[in-house]
Amino acid sequence: MDVSQQPLVRLEGVEKSFQRGSEQIHVLANLSLQVGRGEFLALMGPSGSGKSTLLNLVGGLDRPTAGAVEIDGERIDQLSERQLAAWRARHVGLVFQFYNLLPMLNAERNVELPLLLTHLSRGERREHVRVALEVVGLSHRTRHYPRTLSGGEQQRVGIARAIVNDPTLLLCDEPTGDLDRKTGDEILTLLQALNRDQGKTIIMVTHDPHASARATRTLYLEKGQFSTEKPE
Repeated sequence: MDVSQQPLVRLEGVEKSFQRGSEQIHVLANLSLQVGRGEFLALMGPSGSGKSTLLNLVGGLDRPTAGAVEIDGERIDQLSERQLAAWRARHVGLVFQFYNLLPMLNAERNVELPLLLTHLSRGERREHVRVALEVVGLSHRTRHYPRTLSGGEQQRVGIARAIVNDPTLLLCDEPTGDLDRKTGDEILTLLQALNRDQGKTIIMVTHDPHASARATRTLYLEKGQFSTEKPE
């Protein structure tokens, strides 16, 4: 099979459990998933269904209790902690509901943070930051601090930070959950543009059907299992 036709993300028989006191909580049960290159996948489901846990497994932020997590042909569940940290820095961009910007840094410096883990020179880092802020439409706000930016602008900074290292995967956890509908629509339009124009593979967790409608595919997670149909 041509490499370009192989799934970028492949999960096989993935299980995830947590220990809570004497009780074992099963979050994901024998779950399998394939996500193609350039796909925009929305994950929906009730609270506690395992959506964010799944996103963390794909992003190498957590490990499965059992099963395989393969990204671009690499078994990331078999990497050491050090290898996994290096892998995340190269391949994963994260967008959060509450932006997670550092208040003491301006937009430019917040976006630069992931690049501090690379071997890029200061000049190269600045160029990457300039391009990322231009892509999200914030070239005029580079020196502004989070407290002087609107919620939508802060999320755009968060997205610029997520794409500044040209990641293989863009993982979004409720990216419009803290925004009003108009601003949320602007963020979703930006994500669609990144998917359509730059070929970014995006996996987005959301509770909002309006947001999931922007994706190219939606899967519903219920009790640790997938469905293509929305649960009753």
